[in-house]
Amino acid sequence: MKKKVGLFFGSFNPIHIGHMIIANYMVSQTDLERIWFVISPQNPFKEKKSLARDYDRLHLVNLAIGDNYKLKSSNVEFDLPQPSYTIDSLTILRDRYPDNEFVLIMGGDNLGSFHKWKKFETILKWYEIYVYQRPEYELGDLKDHPKVHIFDAPQMNISASYIRKCIKEDKSIQYLVPEEVFEYISTSNLYKK
Repeated sequence: MKKKVGLFFGSFNPIHIGHMIIANYMVSQTDLERIWFVISPQNPFKEKKSLARDYDRLHLVNLAIGDNYKLKSSNVEFDLPQPSYTIDSLTILRDRYPDNEFVLIMGGDNLGSFHKWKKFETILKWYEIYVYQRPEYELGDLKDHPKVHIFDAPQMNISASYIRKCIKEDKSIQYLVPEEVFEYISTSNLYKK
């Protein structure tokens, strides 16, 4: 029987406790057995200039995961043409890991604009989508699609851009990010430039 793995795509620039809460909810309160954080080198809808280097962000994700065997990082998109598209990553992961049944995890803000994604119909045909609601966003027409499942996961009103702003202004980010991530960022020049 295939293992059901949730794919949580993101820039994770940096990963914060909001991401970890959603991942933990999805792996402990749904039928997903594992969550993979797929670190995106460049989202087609975001500017690259504010991104930390790919391997720095991967390192921070690994620090956040620690020894939680239900969570894993993936750098599958690092070798793909940029910007990276979810459909291409899904195809590669499906070929590489035939024993896994992959599920896409996304916020309600993304579901509303999902029709703009490359080959979104193909994604809906082959993959289930687990959506965590974002109160300030409309879910759009796809909320009733049979492959879309809506979850009321707890959320923190924290953004990576807010965390980067705090770092640049020399304000504390303790408790906004996992402790190991806080310690690493505090002793490095990451996001200070």
